[in-house]
Amino acid sequence: MLGWIVRILFILAAPIAALLVSRDELNFGLVQTFVAMFLLVGFVGLAAAWSARGPHARP
Repeated sequence: MLGWIVRILFILAAPIAALLVSRDELNFGLVQTFVAMFLLVGFVGLAAAWSARGPHARP
């Protein structure tokens, strides 16, 4: 299950990393990993902000 999440994150991170460096570069995997980590932090931050709204928040 965790492998699926990581694979989806890397699929989302690949085009973003390709905007920053070429896919032929040796450090593409490193940049892709950093982008995937930023995406994960962003998703967790959004989930935390969404849950912190409380039950009486207006839509």
